[in-house]
Amino acid sequence: MRDYQRLYIGGEWIAPVQRGVFQTFDPSDESVLAQVAAATVEDIDLAVVAARKAFDEGDWPRWTGAQRAQVLRRIADGIRARQDELAAIEVRDNGKPLPEAQWDIADTAGCFDFYAGLAEGADQQSEQSISVPDERFNSSVIKEPVGVVAAIIPWNFPMLMASWKVAPALAAGCTVVLKPSELTPLTALELATIADQAGLPAGVLNVVSGLGREAGAPLAEHPDVDKIAFTGSVPTGRKIMQAAAAEIKNISLELGGKSPFVIFADSDLDAAVEWILFGIFWNQGQVCSATSRVLVERALYPALLERLIEATEQIHIGQGFTEGVKLGPLVSQGQLDKVLDAIATGQQEGARLVSGGTRPAHLQKGYYLTPAIFADVPEHSTVWREEIFGPVVCLRAFDSEAEAIRLANDSPFGLAAAVMSRDIPRCERVARRFRAGIVWVNCSQPTFVEAPWGGYKQSGIGRELGEWGYNNYRETKQITRYNGEAWGWYLGPA
Repeated sequence: MRDYQRLYIGGEWIAPVQRGVFQTFDPSDESVLAQVAAATVEDIDLAVVAARKAFDEGDWPRWTGAQRAQVLRRIADGIRARQDELAAIEVRDNGKPLPEAQWDIADTAGCFDFYAGLAEGADQQSEQSISVPDERFNSSVIKEPVGVVAAIIPWNFPMLMASWKVAPALAAGCTVVLKPSELTPLTALELATIADQAGLPAGVLNVVSGLGREAGAPLAEHPDVDKIAFTGSVPTGRKIMQAAAAEIKNISLELGGKSPFVIFADSDLDAAVEWILFGIFWNQGQVCSATSRVLVERALYPALLERLIEATEQIHIGQGFTEGVKLGPLVSQGQLDKVLDAIATGQQEGARLVSGGTRPAHLQKGYYLTPAIFADVPEHSTVWREEIFGPVVCLRAFDSEAEAIRLANDSPFGLAAAVMSRDIPRCERVARRFRAGIVWVNCSQPTFVEAPWGGYKQSGIGRELGEWGYNNYRETKQITRYNGEAWGWYLGPA
């Protein structure tokens, strides 16, 4: 494990002003993984100043999209060249199984490639003429980079979530200060090395590891930040909004979810079980879009519940490098405690725990948890309404399509939703009734960089990915030119 006790600011690796460090842990055995540089307000200011200078005085915002695309593609190539190493770091830093970490790193490289393509395409659409009703005026619209971006990312998909913000921001011509989660900072720091080696100009990307209160808060509050792009919890999202409100900053927020999965009685039982398992237990259930509320038509409910319990109890739990493991440890002791507390609350409030929800007996070290299934969950219970962010799924039966839609939409969140049936017209009808930004039909969780990602209600503001994510980091400017005679409104003193 290399030295992570420096911050990447202004194209250089520098020690924090206060020389602080914090520890990151391997969640599989609770051992110390690395000593990591702990940025404070002084370092945040240095990083923002570097990003501001690179934006105001540097070449990056004024390069063509094609020029920026060349660097983005070299970053993608650098990620692919180190894919196995980066995936191994994420297994140790986050706890996820190796195959899932490998998917994440491959998708990270793909994200940089995708936005390189959009940057090139933007050169062909650099100015758009618009028709106005007065021939003396000629109007057009151009797109410009929003400026200095504070990108604050979570711990569940460390490098991938960094790419969802950094790649489109760089493609648009912005400069970035990236603040990774203190729980999983390592691959974000590796991204800085890769970007530096790819020839990204100094100050365009700055990476500052540190604790939320000491680094994240001053970054969100910094007056020279033009945009805040945040993924994380609703409570922290509210604080981000408050920080942005002081100077009316541009913000995009991707927050929590409590996504429903509506399964009708005509669904294939095996397919339904498979998609439930993936929809909630992938990445140990630490997924904002996890379909954690499963609504099953009553005729199918008993058979599905029985099959789901049987399948869940066969899931291989263990260290992420172990072949065949599908469920690794949760990211931290704090996260494990939070999930165990939620399970206890669910039982107290009348939900029936029918499988799992305990520490596995064969794993004495590490933040492991057997996947939990709650059946017959009251619709007003905490586990049904609040995000748990762990391997806990809640089931209840429904009797009609209208009831299923009502229960699905009865949530403060609206990130994602899924529906399963052999009746495709019914699926399409239900999909349009969901109050959610992402809907899956006969599946759960597929995510493509080309498609928009974001939610309704408390699940956030704005969209990431696709062209929508690119436009998150661009401002729209109207230019109107006058081509007529003297205007004549003011002709001089009488």
